[in-house]
Amino acid sequence: MTNGFFITKHLILKTVVITGAGKGIGLELAKTFASFGFRVFALSRNIEQLKILSLTNPTIYPVNCDLTDKNAVSHFVATLDNSLVDVLINNAGVLINKSFWEQSDQDWEIQIQTNLLAPVRLIRALKNHLSDYAHIVNISSMGGFQGSVKFPGLSAYSSTKGALAILSECLDVEFQKQNIHVNALCLGAVQTEMLDQAFPGYKAPVQAIDMAEFIYQFAVNSGQFMSGKIVPVSKSNPNNG
Repeated sequence: MTNGFFITKHLILKTVVITGAGKGIGLELAKTFASFGFRVFALSRNIEQLKILSLTNPTIYPVNCDLTDKNAVSHFVATLDNSLVDVLINNAGVLINKSFWEQSDQDWEIQIQTNLLAPVRLIRALKNHLSDYAHIVNISSMGGFQGSVKFPGLSAYSSTKGALAILSECLDVEFQKQNIHVNALCLGAVQTEMLDQAFPGYKAPVQAIDMAEFIYQFAVNSGQFMSGKIVPVSKSNPNNG
């Protein structure tokens, strides 16, 4: 019966919106959802790889969208017409690795805009396009998980990701009358271009494709069991990194 329920649930979930889909985990998520028959709205400021991918994956729709631009977000939502969104994954993120003393106001503002305000803006704009029992998955970080080891250079990044996690708890309450589920996944290190740029030479224990498969399963199957939860996704304990 359990497997049958999952299959039924999978058949109901048809449309996903993924931000930061131009590379890394987001790109792998687009591939994964498409492989399971979802219509994928893949949002990114760089959609070249998505355009190529869509040639062989007709259910992937690349959307050139700067999520820090209010007008761009409104324009994207307007293109949905009467379409309903079953899964929203706020995956886009910016990491600027500088010590607290070197992080300028502009560095903070860039990370706040992308890591926190962009999800706020998109969720607010999609409110009337979310299907019953839709699942919003906010991609946070272990750096934003209370009690986890913190690292120099990540004060702004970790703070914004921590705020995104708390926002997920708050939205669970805000959406209760609509039966919308909201959770945050606090990811440990994943081998992506963003990680490589921030920490040259560091090799993460998890590849982007593996994390994408985990996020897919969580997004499709876990909303019915939990909401308003902040979930650490790491091979080590929170207080050990």
